[in-house]
Amino acid sequence: MRNFLRTLRKERQTEDITIVSGLPRSGTSMMMKMLEAGGMPPYTDNIRTADDDNPKGYYEYERVKKLPEGDTSWLPDAMGKAVKVISALLEHLPPQYNYRVLFMQRKMDEILASQKQMLVRSGQPTDKVGDGQLAEMYEKHLARVNSWLASQANFSVLYLDYNQMLTDPEEYAAQINDFLGEKLDSMAMASIVDTKLYRQRK
Repeated sequence: MRNFLRTLRKERQTEDITIVSGLPRSGTSMMMKMLEAGGMPPYTDNIRTADDDNPKGYYEYERVKKLPEGDTSWLPDAMGKAVKVISALLEHLPPQYNYRVLFMQRKMDEILASQKQMLVRSGQPTDKVGDGQLAEMYEKHLARVNSWLASQANFSVLYLDYNQMLTDPEEYAAQINDFLGEKLDSMAMASIVDTKLYRQRK
């Protein structure tokens, strides 16, 4: 019976879709690369290529942006893989699938500084919304998303501190591997963490 239960659990885990989420510029691209190094294929179309803001790539799938429009037919193909879905789009994931969410958290002032730098590089204005107002909006958004996630029976969530992960990648890689069913190479995941890319220190 024990062996049967263990086999059943593994089969259930292969049906899950791994979601990497969080606010923009919270470390989601790094997490996607870690999972890829650990042995989990990323679900991406490679349309958005690497640039100065994300030298290692964005790991995005463009159709994710159409979730609010009901574009979900691609989700079965994402089973057993990792797909990046920003926090604002999580509630549009359909309920018939099981999700394991790696939710990236980062110091808010660093997120704002990183987003502002992206705007500067792209030649867009940076003064439309003040940092204080934007931080308040993000905090309220995160509180609502976290409350919603806690009420979803088909979502399992592991919250990860980006700042702490940079100082102890091995410990966090082990936690992630355990959360995802001990199917990945923790050491390979930890080796991806590159503190040279930590440019918005606060």
